[in-house]
Amino acid sequence: MAKQDRAIRTRRLILSAAAEVFEERGFPSATINEILKKAGVTKGALYFHFPSKEALAQGVLSEQDGRESVHDQVCKIQQLIDTVMLHAYRLQSDPMVRAGVRLSLDTQAHGLDRTRAFAGWSKSLEGLLAEARVQGELLPQITVEETADVLVGAFAGVQAMSQAMSEHGDLLVRTSALLRHVLPSVTHPSVLATVEFGPERGEAVAGVVDRPAAGELSPVG
Repeated sequence: MAKQDRAIRTRRLILSAAAEVFEERGFPSATINEILKKAGVTKGALYFHFPSKEALAQGVLSEQDGRESVHDQVCKIQQLIDTVMLHAYRLQSDPMVRAGVRLSLDTQAHGLDRTRAFAGWSKSLEGLLAEARVQGELLPQITVEETADVLVGAFAGVQAMSQAMSEHGDLLVRTSALLRHVLPSVTHPSVLATVEFGPERGEAVAGVVDRPAAGELSPVG
């Protein structure tokens, strides 16, 4: 068991170092030697877990799937908002998420499957929108698949713009503005009147996710 625990810690250490290097340098410019130096492990230890730089990058991308998600909300549009705002908050505060986003948007990252992150996001939002439809929260003309793709694409654009303009310093404000402009064309006004999507929402949701026993976050901030 001790050997297994040590292997798990080593893997996490390598992934954390890789995330920092990929975020700083981008996939094409990052080198295994840089990652080794930052991680402080041997080449043998790294290659035991990840046989190539591409495998390391895919590992960083996959780490995002394991991040704690928001708790269920009675209002599914609020849960969708919380999901998006939490990701925006984590992008500001979590190097692994920042690295994953950079890899996903890096058109020079040849050899990587960059579709998984976008497909995963679309599927997650599709599920929430489908539940929202069942509960009567959506306008009748909405197609959940199309709306999910539009939200994911727009959010990716907002992330890229925020990174260029402020190194993600204004991402929560920009994400809140995106939701404020898009959601009125998706959901009933009566639903919008009950939800919260201000810039501070991401941090509030993160606080609840980090304290699972705290229960559901109030829809009104």
